[in-house]
Amino acid sequence: MKLDQQTLLAAALKVFAQAGLEGATMRAIAKEAGCDVSLLYYYFANKEAVFSAVLDQRMPPMVRALRELAHPRDRRSTAEKLWTVLQLFHVRAADGGLRSLIRQQIGRGPDNLSELVTRKLLPAQTAMRLIVRRGQRRGELRPELNPLLVVVFLVRMEVELLDLVPAYAPRMTGVAPELALASAERTWFEVFWRGIAAEPLLPLPFLPPRAPLPAAAARPSSRTDA
Repeated sequence: MKLDQQTLLAAALKVFAQAGLEGATMRAIAKEAGCDVSLLYYYFANKEAVFSAVLDQRMPPMVRALRELAHPRDRRSTAEKLWTVLQLFHVRAADGGLRSLIRQQIGRGPDNLSELVTRKLLPAQTAMRLIVRRGQRRGELRPELNPLLVVVFLVRMEVELLDLVPAYAPRMTGVAPELALASAERTWFEVFWRGIAAEPLLPLPFLPPRAPLPAAAARPSSRTDA
């Protein structure tokens, strides 16, 4: 069976999502793709080159959207822009492997990121930090906050929500995953915004309406422990 680069990159994304850049190996990627490791070396010099190709394939659409959002011609409020950032990650990072990869790298902290990862994630990070800085200059965000940390908290929580809520909601609440996710995203954003806003009690009219939870999920259990 002939394998092209796209197939190899899809296999690599799974391996990087599970093991991270440090733990992944060329042999593990080849095994996931179902090919001999020599084929992988035919296309890529090493695992760093594979990782770079994965990000080059997946990140540009998200970066373009974030840059448009950060441009001065977009006159929406900072609150609405940050909410839109969440929705971009919801749509663009629909691939669980990419979310896992982003989560791992953000979780390592800026001082522990490799030069390669820093270089590849920098355009997206820069656009989001620009949104935060402009929000501070416009008096919409607390001026003492570190823009980088605001971005880290926003993105890290979103990628966690996208994975955890759909997995746990049906078992713990009986609520359908998409309904639970919509409610969790809105609730998280309201809490997040009130922590960074200069005027935290201002209304957020752009948020979607609150979805009513099913009666069984909304009602607390009457069962008591013996």
